Amino acid sequence: MLVKTKAIVISALKFQEKSLIVKCFTLSNGLKSYFVRDAFSSRKASQKIAYFQPLSILEIEAVHKNKGTLENFKEIKTAVPFQSIHTDLVKSTMVMFLSEMLHHSIQEEEKNESLFIFLETALTWLDHHDEVSNFHLILLLESTKYLGFYPDISEIDLPFFQMNDGVFTLFHEASALTEHETNLLKKLIDLKFENDQKIFHVIERQILLKILIDYYSFHLEGFKKPKSLEVLKEVFS
Repeated sequence: MLVKTKAIVISALKFQEKSLIVKCFTLSNGLKSYFVRDAFSSRKASQKIAYFQPLSILEIEAVHKNKGTLENFKEIKTAVPFQSIHTDLVKSTMVMFLSEMLHHSIQEEEKNESLFIFLETALTWLDHHDEVSNFHLILLLESTKYLGFYPDISEIDLPFFQMNDGVFTLFHEASALTEHETNLLKKLIDLKFENDQKIFHVIERQILLKILIDYYSFHLEGFKKPKSLEVLKEVFS
């Protein structure tokens, strides 16, 4: 089946010497993996590889056989030409980390149009703004709305957040956050991309990042801690 769709690059893995296996989150079909033959061998190799930087947004034409094997691109072009995401150190480190998180979070080959639109809108916002210290935290929390485990905020005034069940509780149970951690999470829940990015100190961001990674681990089977986490901490220290 020939498919034309937007696609967000989740990962690009070198295969043998010259080729790539590219995992994309597509608007039309959810998660798909593609084989890019001779990506490193042509004169236009650098131009071709540039398409597959973390979280690039592409317009693709591809043949989808839907047999659980690698698919093939027919045409690729940039859908959203980023100006700063892949050249700014903070933003590029952030998207490298987020692409790893999404790689381990989006696990189904099924359409999730609302998640795609959210990610596209968020990444476009990131590209156009300079105050982005909390972007990765907001994106990870908001993404849980579309992944199916956003915190239940109906009892948000209670003092402890229970990680396992995703609810606020009166008592500090085994998998609950401390009261201080819960208060940080409450502040994050209220935060939007356009709000003051200086609301958290560096240490508070690190606490929240650990909370979010742990929360993903509780709710996604087989979830792995991103290798780029230490790089992200270094850039934000």
